[in-house]
Amino acid sequence: MALEWYQNKNSRDNKYKKSKLTEFNSKEMEEVYNFHKSLPNYKATPLVELDNLASYYGVEKLWVKDESKRFGLNAFKVLGGSYAIGKYLSKKLGKDMKELPFPVLISEEIKNKLGAITFVTATDGNHGRGIAWMANKLKQNSVVYMPKGSAKMRFDAIANEGAKVTITDLNYDDAVRLANENAIKNGWVMVQDTAWDGYEELPLWIMQGYSTIINEVIEQLNAAKEEIPTHIFLQAGVGSFAGAVQGYISQLYGDARPVTVICEPHGANCIYQSMKAGDGLPHAVTGDLNTIMAGLACGEPNTISWKILRDNADFSISCDDELAARGMRILSSPLADDKRVISGESGAIGLGLFSILREKNKEYEILMKELNINEHSRILCISTEGDTDKEGYKNIVWNGAYTNK
Repeated sequence: MALEWYQNKNSRDNKYKKSKLTEFNSKEMEEVYNFHKSLPNYKATPLVELDNLASYYGVEKLWVKDESKRFGLNAFKVLGGSYAIGKYLSKKLGKDMKELPFPVLISEEIKNKLGAITFVTATDGNHGRGIAWMANKLKQNSVVYMPKGSAKMRFDAIANEGAKVTITDLNYDDAVRLANENAIKNGWVMVQDTAWDGYEELPLWIMQGYSTIINEVIEQLNAAKEEIPTHIFLQAGVGSFAGAVQGYISQLYGDARPVTVICEPHGANCIYQSMKAGDGLPHAVTGDLNTIMAGLACGEPNTISWKILRDNADFSISCDDELAARGMRILSSPLADDKRVISGESGAIGLGLFSILREKNKEYEILMKELNINEHSRILCISTEGDTDKEGYKNIVWNGAYTNK
């Protein structure tokens, strides 16, 4: 299982002018959290303690945040899309977000003031489903473009939320461009979880929406009287999720923050390639972006996230698909009385990577020394999705697909 890794030795100094983290201040994140709490059936997702697995791998604690339980949508993405749409509508209405909790936002009075709106996005599945879900709740329209090879189950899940869905013959990044072109042509509202020059406001709101995960983790750790993690494994596609978590924990804890390990598939490792280039600029990966981690099959870094990760993330690791499959199987087959976590390909890469690092200490001796993972380490992985493609999940967990030979 080959790994390519880069240690960002500038993450705790000032080689670059540090990216501003004011957008992830506690006041803004409290606004996000309060908005999410107003959504129907809100409940914090489980922070699963895997004490037996932690003991097996020789660390103090191992937690997995299980986002398959998020609003019945089987993935975390709705956190970003729902908040971004709420923020967009608050700006359109000239009102503070505090005046627009979800019950007010879906009222006939607000609908009459807004008129008809069509929200459009490109997605491999999870983000698009979140946008379609929110648009449906608001009695508005949504259009979703999916890249080639998208799973039928993910297509159906979006369509069932009332969206007009198309699987294109394009890769993810080109599907984003198609969505943006049609948004401009038709007067639709583009709600994309990546950013580029000239399109950064809505993507920032999406990123801010992801902060609820960390607020929940902090509350859950405090309730259990546990210390914060020493290491957090974060998966990256365009980097929006990883950048959001990195930005918030950097704002909260400064240099006392956990060590962050960014995980990507070899076939779409734009953050790793950008880090490795060493010039401070984002670099794109082109082509078909082949990987089983559909949610991470993105070739162009989010311009906002890239700066945050460049300046603050500690390690960037490019991984074989087999590591994601391995993580899925480990989480599905818990040790002793550890709880089972159903995690999809994009959700399980962090745990899969952690497991192989601990089992192959000698092979990755230099990396392990730099990571400084030991018996006192407290590891957090975030399983960002469940079995959003049930056939793919069964093929990996039951049939052993993508097993390292």
